[in-house]
Amino acid sequence: AHENRGLQSQPPPEEQNYGATAAHVRQRPFVSVSRNGPAKRDYLIAAVLCYANLINFMDWFLVPGTLIDIQKYFELSDGGTGLLQTVFILCYMLAAPIFGYLGDRYNRKIILGAGIFFWSVVTLGSSFISESHYWIFFLSRGLVGIGTASYSTIAPTIIADLFEEGRRTTMLSIFYIFIPVGSGLGYVLAAGMADVTGDWHWAFRITPCMGGLALVLLILLVPHRTQRRTAAHRALSISGTIRVAAERPDVHRTAKTTWCQDVISLAKNRSFVWSSLGLTAMAFVTGALGMWVPLFLYRAQVVQGIVPPCLQESCNSSNSIIFGGITIGTGILGVVAGAEAARRLRKINNKADPLICATSMCISALCLYTALMVAQTNILSTFIFIAFGELFLSVNWAVVTDILLYVVTPRQQSTAIALQILVSHLLGDASSPYLIGIISNAIQAKNAHSFQWNFWSMQYSFTVCAFVGVFGGGFFLLTSFYIEEDRKEAEQ
Repeated sequence: AHENRGLQSQPPPEEQNYGATAAHVRQRPFVSVSRNGPAKRDYLIAAVLCYANLINFMDWFLVPGTLIDIQKYFELSDGGTGLLQTVFILCYMLAAPIFGYLGDRYNRKIILGAGIFFWSVVTLGSSFISESHYWIFFLSRGLVGIGTASYSTIAPTIIADLFEEGRRTTMLSIFYIFIPVGSGLGYVLAAGMADVTGDWHWAFRITPCMGGLALVLLILLVPHRTQRRTAAHRALSISGTIRVAAERPDVHRTAKTTWCQDVISLAKNRSFVWSSLGLTAMAFVTGALGMWVPLFLYRAQVVQGIVPPCLQESCNSSNSIIFGGITIGTGILGVVAGAEAARRLRKINNKADPLICATSMCISALCLYTALMVAQTNILSTFIFIAFGELFLSVNWAVVTDILLYVVTPRQQSTAIALQILVSHLLGDASSPYLIGIISNAIQAKNAHSFQWNFWSMQYSFTVCAFVGVFGGGFFLLTSFYIEEDRKEAEQ
């Protein structure tokens, strides 16, 4: 899921002052006091931004964490329930480029503060919506998507400007690690509050309070204007990799091209096209899993007789808590393992990156399919295979963006990232929750209403994810056929 969501670039200027700026920032070794002061403040600013990023992604997954209660409260079908996350992602996707444009030209602190305030207020307001006004709840999720887009697109650029290249990589890695951590904690918080209070609405009242604290910290600790160390294009990957071509004095600047010319050129870049389709498959599977797994596990447990059908006001939410923990653990481990595997295997095989992605996608698809097949008989095995499926999915997040960075020329990277974000969200995690839901609805409509068919409908619709995962592996395998050629062309 996770992640290309914070990527934005700075427009290439006519003048470069990175070296000069860096010279002013760096102090001589004997001035130890003045050197340590700004560094500590920079780390404090980064900590505030990481905290806000944690809340940002916790808020994303409040709905999946209390999905059973929300579906029962608003009396939604599976299709209508899936539409909740689709509306959120679509609004996020459409708003992100707008905030990226604003962040390049106006005060970033004000935009961040306004975004945090806006999504916190809307989330809090959504906790008071009555069951007869479900359409307002849908609208509120779309507005929250717009608010979170303001943060995800701008915060990484501030961190990138606070640190020089060595430390910058480390700090961005830490920032992006909070994506799986926040996602998992969103499930845990939502389910935990529903269990403690007996009312799912309270989950939507905690993150706004945390958002209020983030806003106060932002106002007090983040400077009104952050010095942009370089206005040259920077591409930031989820693994913290940074390519800054304009910072190297030996790089020859090519003639400016139009946006349409860049798009046509990228369409001819086979490594970019196939890897983007692979990323889209990853986003499709991740989006479906994030939305539907707790509900699928609940229906499996009902069929097995492990838990009774949820007829009371608050449903058992232990599945969301467990799945949240799995998401945190596999997300961190997968990102770290993927980056390390790529670093080691690149030394012996120039095609290592796409081959790692292809292998992990196919293994993930196999694990997910196995989880679906054993769900009706062994719930523990289902949890285990889902965990392995998520782990191998997470391996790719640290690798796939790096592929883009070295197969696309620096002057086209901003456009390439924007196109990849658009396609992967539109055809990936924005579509899959709703698609899984309407397939489940169609299966239920053709059969007698029963708990058994509620489970089977979700099981059969979920198999789409396994096949999409296999196709994603195939797309990455095709990438490996062209990656060496496209890399050499991009380096020219």
